[in-house]
Amino acid sequence: MITRIREVRKAKRMTLDDVARACSPPTTPQTIGRLETGMRTVSIGWLNRIAAALGVSATDLVDHPASEQLEVLALLASDSASAPRKAQVVLPPRPEPKQVALLVISSIGDYRSGDEIWCDRLDPDAFGRALNRDVLVPRPGGRFHFGRLLARDGGKLHILPSGTGARQIVVSDPPWLALPIKLVRSIG
Repeated sequence: MITRIREVRKAKRMTLDDVARACSPPTTPQTIGRLETGMRTVSIGWLNRIAAALGVSATDLVDHPASEQLEVLALLASDSASAPRKAQVVLPPRPEPKQVALLVISSIGDYRSGDEIWCDRLDPDAFGRALNRDVLVPRPGGRFHFGRLLARDGGKLHILPSGTGARQIVVSDPPWLALPIKLVRSIG
């Protein structure tokens, strides 16, 4: 089986050691290297372990004609744009389980009209990950609050809405919140 483990690992900007440590259970960088180069046969079990460590689906690691990827043509730095020395790819965005999206219809704060904001939906035990970050919090009746999560006091969340002159809001015991993880913005 021809795999794309190395391409995906590099697209995720991870080292062999990063992937080895992220595997469950952890393995060695040498083992990951052997699986990448084909010196060791990649079983379905290994494919699933490595995919989980990279945060992709196992199908992303198998080379097939319908593989989705974008070729990197240039590397942009503060002083220039240059061609990469080795071929590189990036993986197009693909939703993960429990992800939701927001569509920005009117510019607010750092967000522009037309932006897509991809979010991880977090359960209450993971709310700490969202401190000092923008969040979407559900309210009764299909309404929501969007703003910066300032503090968590027991079951109460203190949120500062986006926009000038906004006053802090306290939301009690929301069943979940959505934490932005990816911004998709059209240019032009």
